[in-house]
Amino acid sequence: MTGVRAWFVPTGRLRRSDWWLRYVLPIALLGLVASALDASLWPTAWPRFSSQPDTADLADVLFVFPDQGGPLTSLVALVSVVPSIAAMVTRLHDRDHSAWWLLWGLLPGIGWLVLFVTLGLVGTQYRLNRYGPPPR
Repeated sequence: MTGVRAWFVPTGRLRRSDWWLRYVLPIALLGLVASALDASLWPTAWPRFSSQPDTADLADVLFVFPDQGGPLTSLVALVSVVPSIAAMVTRLHDRDHSAWWLLWGLLPGIGWLVLFVTLGLVGTQYRLNRYGPPPR
């Protein structure tokens, strides 16, 4: 697969650098741009970038599950949910782990730490595993 389809549903194994540069960084930037556009186009949308006392602060902006959101932020979240999960699965396959490892995210505190270290910090296994040859 090539092009947009390969980005939405990656197959095989995914190197750590590709995961950061092709998925984490672009999705985070899209989310920030969508939040900024929501704040300027729909001022009542949440989160709001303002220093007024009754509005959201930086901790609210960085919170993963806001109570409300603007339409662009919601659209970016819906569009990016499939590629982000698929990229995490292919990254886990690169480490020779199954997709069941995503269930670590359900454990408070330690679960997200295990996933962050496994997906984002531990390098590629440069040997054949049950999910295929190492990525090029």
